[in-house]
Amino acid sequence: MKPRVGAIVEARMTSSRLPGKHLLPVLGKPIVAHLINRLISMPSIDEVIVAITTRLEDDVLEHHVRSFGASVFRGEEDDVMGRVLNAAQNFMLDIICEVTGDCPIIDISLTEQAIKTYLINDASYVNNGRFSGLPDGMGCQIFSTDTLLMSASMTNDPKDREHVTQHIIRNPKLFPAIYLAVDNSNMWPGLGLTLDEQKDYDLLKIIIEHFGESNSLFSNSEVIQLLLGNPSLIQINQHVKRIGAA
Repeated sequence: MKPRVGAIVEARMTSSRLPGKHLLPVLGKPIVAHLINRLISMPSIDEVIVAITTRLEDDVLEHHVRSFGASVFRGEEDDVMGRVLNAAQNFMLDIICEVTGDCPIIDISLTEQAIKTYLINDASYVNNGRFSGLPDGMGCQIFSTDTLLMSASMTNDPKDREHVTQHIIRNPKLFPAIYLAVDNSNMWPGLGLTLDEQKDYDLLKIIIEHFGESNSLFSNSEVIQLLLGNPSLIQINQHVKRIGAA
């Protein structure tokens, strides 16, 4: 039987740097809707689940997420590993494509490639952003629910529980990994395309509005070409500090 693959998106309304960021408007809808639209369009994805917290502040996020066609799972705020694992088990997923809600313009072709790489190889974990040179905000992680269950059973370290796959990455002998490379047209290490601060939103809004509804699934390489042709855009968020990338 074909394994059941789900995209699990971690999101919450109480971000310390930009509270409520997932509902910031772009082209008349919340920015998280653009991410949901991308993931729903992927042929390898059977279900899109947004894993939010049980806090009352996330009630409004749940409403919007459901209205744009994604499912919702609610779990502990600080134990993100547990939240993702419980979401996968609740929706009976075999394979998890993990994406953070901070990546609203993730490249679906590169994500498809990562999923297919996982499915045809004997590896516990696939990552296309960690060493590839992709812009921050274009990477995804692929692993099985069983792998995450095993990892979760082995660690109670708060940092591991917060970052979902940190324990997996730290133990390659237990969890053999594949780190994908990308071609030059997709490489721009140091470029920030994540939604962390207000200036990130300013840039992402310009990018999404530039391509518009007629090209809503624009690629990473198209974004790179846009920015190369408009160097002033690069300056918008170049001083935002990145805490970490997938």
